[in-house]
Amino acid sequence: MNDDPSSNGKTERSGLFDRLRNLFGAQQTSVREDIEEALEESSEGDLSAQERSMLRSVLGLHEMRVRDVMVPRTDITAIEKSDSLGHVLKLFRTAGHSRLPVYDGSLDAPQGMVHIRDFLELLAKMSADAGSSLRAKLQGKAPEYAGETFGAIDLSKPIPVSKVLRPVLFAPPSMPVLDLLVRMQAQRTHIALVIDEYGGTDGLVSIEDIVEVIVGDIEDEHDIDETPRIESTGEGTFIIDGRAGVDQAIAVTGVDFMSTGEAEDIETVGGFVATVAGRIPEKGEIIALAGEWEFEIADADRRRVKRVTLRRKAVPETAAQS
Repeated sequence: MNDDPSSNGKTERSGLFDRLRNLFGAQQTSVREDIEEALEESSEGDLSAQERSMLRSVLGLHEMRVRDVMVPRTDITAIEKSDSLGHVLKLFRTAGHSRLPVYDGSLDAPQGMVHIRDFLELLAKMSADAGSSLRAKLQGKAPEYAGETFGAIDLSKPIPVSKVLRPVLFAPPSMPVLDLLVRMQAQRTHIALVIDEYGGTDGLVSIEDIVEVIVGDIEDEHDIDETPRIESTGEGTFIIDGRAGVDQAIAVTGVDFMSTGEAEDIETVGGFVATVAGRIPEKGEIIALAGEWEFEIADADRRRVKRVTLRRKAVPETAAQS
């Protein structure tokens, strides 16, 4: 027997809600279906195109697996357990990441990860220790000397992994992305290594990778700012990088595709196309604009539109004959 009054209250409210739905002829649907239907029917005044796109991305997360968002093994930058201090310092400088996994012999033998903050604290401590030795040698020889001394570090020495190693999460490729996100939050870690059924390393997932599925590509001040490509291929057709600015693309192509009235505050072409589509379109998909122009998706992944082709819409044969 259930004596929990709160449980009975919930049951009564649920039953009342179901009866009201049946009274008005509403079919029994899931909350997810209700939201998806509302997104399809909502007008621009209710939700902006960006809000609809973001909500669809959130709803789509339940179908996504870790394999869908991971960085593949070939793109992982990692530290060998026997690497020198100098090599690790170089990796942090060139990789642009604050956390790097550590392996012993190969990526299939992961040991954990090193956070750049721990590494810098290690270098500072080693330098301070070397400075203490130098200060001791200077006593009596430089009576005017005072204050802290920092000494030189031998960067050819192997990194003392035991002093900076932190644990890292492991996840199978088939794990739901939302489950991994919950684990990351609970264990306060930002990266996870994806391990296949044979124990080999498949890839790596960061919290940023998961967040970008919802909000799009996130770039920080350390990301390389390469000039996006906007190139004419002749006959009024243009190849445009998704990162290209909307204003820049309009100036180069001479096509004011923003005149469609959609997403005036979007800055990049890729963001504009995704907003017009209301989702991240797939490679080869055609996104029609108001007027005579359309975008063909030349390259895209689950997180962003990478490259598009801007061209005139094909004229139907019947229209051309008439």
